[in-house]
Amino acid sequence: MSVVAGGRGGRVPTARVQPRHRSGQQTRRGPNAADVVRERARTSVTDFYTNLQGGKIRFRLVAMYVLVSLLLMSMLVRVAYLQTVGAGVYREASVSQRTRISTAFAERGSILDRNGLELALPVPTRTVFADPRIIVDPVATAHAIAGVLGMSPEDELVLAGKLQNTGSSFVYIARQATTEVSNALTALNLAGISSYAEQSRTLTSDGLRALVGRTDIDGIGISGLEEQFDELLAGTNGRTVREINSKGQSIPTGDDASQAAIPGQDLVTTIDRNIQFQVDAIVTQQITRLNARGGAAIVMDSSTGEIYAMSTIRKNADGTYTADSGNFAAVDAYEPGSVAKVFSISAALNEGTVEPNSVFKVPGKQVFNEGTKWAHAITDAYPHGLEDMTVRKIIVDSSNLGTVQIAQTMQAETLHKYLKEYGFGAKTDVAYPGESKGLLKSFDELRGTEKITTAYGYGYSASALQLIAGVNVVANNGVYVAPRLVNSVIDLQGINQPSAPSATHTVIKPEVAATMRSLMSDVVCFGTASLAKVPGMTVAGKTGTGYKRQDNGTYVKDDGSRAYFASFVGFLPAENPRFTVLVSIDEPDPASRDRFGGTAAAPVFANIAQVLINELDIRPAATDMGCPKERPAELGAAH
Repeated sequence: MSVVAGGRGGRVPTARVQPRHRSGQQTRRGPNAADVVRERARTSVTDFYTNLQGGKIRFRLVAMYVLVSLLLMSMLVRVAYLQTVGAGVYREASVSQRTRISTAFAERGSILDRNGLELALPVPTRTVFADPRIIVDPVATAHAIAGVLGMSPEDELVLAGKLQNTGSSFVYIARQATTEVSNALTALNLAGISSYAEQSRTLTSDGLRALVGRTDIDGIGISGLEEQFDELLAGTNGRTVREINSKGQSIPTGDDASQAAIPGQDLVTTIDRNIQFQVDAIVTQQITRLNARGGAAIVMDSSTGEIYAMSTIRKNADGTYTADSGNFAAVDAYEPGSVAKVFSISAALNEGTVEPNSVFKVPGKQVFNEGTKWAHAITDAYPHGLEDMTVRKIIVDSSNLGTVQIAQTMQAETLHKYLKEYGFGAKTDVAYPGESKGLLKSFDELRGTEKITTAYGYGYSASALQLIAGVNVVANNGVYVAPRLVNSVIDLQGINQPSAPSATHTVIKPEVAATMRSLMSDVVCFGTASLAKVPGMTVAGKTGTGYKRQDNGTYVKDDGSRAYFASFVGFLPAENPRFTVLVSIDEPDPASRDRFGGTAAAPVFANIAQVLINELDIRPAATDMGCPKERPAELGAAH
């Protein structure tokens, strides 16, 4: 150890004590973990109080301010967007969840007869439907519905499957159901089951189906007058808007966006319902008796062209007769046969090339264009040798070759022009859906005997509507009047808007028409149409018996048989006609004696004439005593 001793200057030296070194001891000790932690803590505190830097704090505050401002601004922009531009999407989504929109179907206009009686009219019904999104138990719901509708287990299973499809919002349960059925279904109080009013369509007579036509299940006209005047009859549908709760019950609201439907207008036709009904029955009775393929009849006002009845009946596959097949009186065309002799004989009289008492030597058979590829033999309507015939006898006995000779007094092209004037080769003004314009070749297209056979009704075709309008020229003093089916339209204000009168044009002179009426009266009194006679009144007309062309291009079937088309067109009274009537019987029994125009169609005319007399109080002139009892000598013996 050191000893402190006083020294010079009063300084006292200190003594150093040297540490002792022991074996196995460290001379220097390093920091441990606790010391490190304590040192760091002291440093942090020191920095907090001594190393304050204002620049860093300011930057952080500004950055935070900007960030918060951007967030607030984006929220403000989003809110503004949702309340303005984007509001519609969410509003629509909200509305669609609680709103149900259904179509308010417009009431279809009625089709009326000339007297205001209904031919076709709307019938109120209700359609029951389901919303699968609201249905709680699809299986139980389907089972309850099946019990009311009498469904089979298979149909019930199918319905249950449809009700489970929550991706659909509409499923038909009962379309256009009766009031009893719809009430029974809605009385079940099933969630998701609702109904709405809908119109179906009914006819006042089944026989009207061919003429009036049909509408489909949605009330759209698909045939006949229903199709032709669909836009006028249909009206404009509206809509019904209602809000519902989670149970499918309607919620009363002050905002009703429903739109009322605008009903269709009423169509007033020229048809007389009572006459139409009786004509349907008469035609059906005759074609049933003759086991015919079908039959048609048209009743037309001789001066105005208005159609009072238009009946078409045809045999179904099951052997029954209905009007379901369509209006073949307008849409089908056949070669007119001997009825066409009216046109060729009246043309010759009008041209002045013949008189009623002009005489022709008529053979029973004649070959035309002999020695050419157009060679063709024509036989007369009945067997006979060379015979002198007047024009009157030729039409009364319906001589084919006699009519050819009359036609040959004119140029062939002249007769062709007359046929066009009579309305052949063009549709009538009726413009019925699917109406046929028939077939009348241009004169330059005629070959061989086609220029000859048109004289007695072969080589061109016509619809029943064209044929009655053509013959009516004689009844209407030589003036063609277009047939028509519509009298007027009753608009939404209940005002009757009349249709335009039928178009007319002169074809033959009035005196020629009068002569033809006299000749055609003799056809009924003494000729082929004796079964068309009406007691106490003279009527006039012409029979026609045509062979139907077959698929093989000839008039003979592969088995050697023929198919007939029997017809009669006449008018009454003969002196001053009020109505023209056409009757056609399609394919009467070919083995029957009643397959001809005079035996199949003429009796139907007589029955229809009696209906017209009774319904419309038609009376003959005071001088009209009906047919004379004796056949005139110039006509010779009857055939």
